[in-house]
Amino acid sequence: MGISSRRVTGAATVMLLCLATAGTAVADETQSDGTAPDSTAPDSMAISADQTTDINDRQGWEDTDDQPLGEKTATMCDRPETWYTITSKKKVHVPSWWNGTEYMDGPGGSMTVSVTKSGTITGEVSGTGEWSAGAIIAKAKVTVSVKIAASVTVAVGHTYSHDIKPNKYGHLRYGSWGYKLTWKKWRSSSGSNCSTVEIGHGSATLPTSATGWKYWETS
Repeated sequence: MGISSRRVTGAATVMLLCLATAGTAVADETQSDGTAPDSTAPDSMAISADQTTDINDRQGWEDTDDQPLGEKTATMCDRPETWYTITSKKKVHVPSWWNGTEYMDGPGGSMTVSVTKSGTITGEVSGTGEWSAGAIIAKAKVTVSVKIAASVTVAVGHTYSHDIKPNKYGHLRYGSWGYKLTWKKWRSSSGSNCSTVEIGHGSATLPTSATGWKYWETS
């Protein structure tokens, strides 16, 4: 008996579906009507002067140049958006300015000082165009330092001593080790072009929760 075999072949049709995805730029702050967000400044932070002895007379704190920071650009928008960018930052000592927190002595010798009057160090924000101080401070807390605040309250205390070079006068001023910033606000339109326009810019000097004495000398 002969055995025969049968081979069956099938034809398969493959359909390839291509899906195109479009990235949507997400703004740091979104406002559907294009107006500035209703942000509020962070609460004041009470700082005990006696707890800041480890940050006195920081060397090199203000010696760094401005540090440019990247700016956001948009490529596709499904609706109008606004956002802020911090374009540069520099470490500065934000002085307290009220009596009982600044002293001068010399020539030569040494000086011992302490905070004799409490008060509040308040940040400053300035600019042109559309902007919100609270939104700028909130952005700085995220991109620069979580210690940044709208204001910092200083209590009495924090005694500190420093030697003065011969024939020099010593100066000590209390304050916050904060930042000087520059900022910009942007708006994008909806559509594939997603044109981006600067609608505000300015600067800000903001304190942090780190406080202490700054020392310098003059002839």
